[in-house]
Amino acid sequence: RLQRHGMRVGGGRRGVRERCLLCDRAVITAGTYDGGMTTIDGQRKILLAAPRGYCAGVDRAVVTVEKALDLYGAPVYVRKQIVHNKHVVETLEKRGAIFVDEVEEVPEGSTVVFSAHGVAPEVHTQAAERQLKTIDATCPLVTKVHSEAKRFASEGYDIILIGHDGHEEVVGTMGEAPGAITLVEDPASAADLEVENPDKLVWLSQTTLSVDETMQTVNALQGRFPDLMSPPSDDICYATQNRQVAVKEIARGSDVVIVVGSGNSSNSVRLVEVALEAGAGSAYRVDSAQEIDSTWFDGATTVGVTSGASVPDVLVNDVLDSLKELGFGTVEEVTTAEETLVFALPPELRRDLKAASAEASANASS
Repeated sequence: RLQRHGMRVGGGRRGVRERCLLCDRAVITAGTYDGGMTTIDGQRKILLAAPRGYCAGVDRAVVTVEKALDLYGAPVYVRKQIVHNKHVVETLEKRGAIFVDEVEEVPEGSTVVFSAHGVAPEVHTQAAERQLKTIDATCPLVTKVHSEAKRFASEGYDIILIGHDGHEEVVGTMGEAPGAITLVEDPASAADLEVENPDKLVWLSQTTLSVDETMQTVNALQGRFPDLMSPPSDDICYATQNRQVAVKEIARGSDVVIVVGSGNSSNSVRLVEVALEAGAGSAYRVDSAQEIDSTWFDGATTVGVTSGASVPDVLVNDVLDSLKELGFGTVEEVTTAEETLVFALPPELRRDLKAASAEASANASS
């Protein structure tokens, strides 16, 4: 019993997607890659993970900068990289975005966009002191973790934040309740942790971690603190989890897995680790097709391909083109989840877009 759907791969023609309704296992559609899907005809093949690439939060953040440039004109300043992807940042720079490390680098009265990874409250204060027009492109799922941190701190809980020291998201979350949050990176650091109130303790996490590694840390914490509470809902975002499930599916049958994503992208780096843990013969992260080494595929017959949540599909298609030149002409898309979530643009930008549209309509009718 099969359910059939329409499908696109890299903007190609529609093919057929199938999912077993009994076991809800992965969908596989095969074809020779030519920018789309055609017929099966080769022995060396690619397993293309789906979902992959842009998540709703990344798409919202990138579109926010694009719309801001269209509306306000260049330059538009962006605190930190809007998302952790080299290609995206360079593309926006060419359009007039200027990326800075801190708001003090932004001229007074200018427009600044806060990145998808979120900022601490003190950054909002600093921006107000410089009379900056701010647009907050923080991913709503990161904002949810910030809200949880503030709520639990206000209720007197000690908070354990599982995450990577120095990551922008972690810095922003810890800034919401600096006196109540302790950072734990892994099970080893959990073993030495001391807290003031073990009877009133809750854990939260960075949204882009490996699900499996995070639960290992949680298990270690629960072994020491039996009363440790869990967050009311998953902190690791849906897109991170979905991409990890998908890469596990393709890794089992892949001699080599290629993860497209930048080195400072936490979720891209995690995908390499997850692929290896799931059984891939080897796994490599590349920013683009130019970083592919043909020797990686010596003796390989099946290559898995996926991409991190901040990667545009054009980069994946370039990798597929490169693999085709190496003899991997057949693509099978392996689908483990469907993603339909869309986030609205930041309210301050929506308000200005609406005002500009109204003004344009009034001018046109006068």
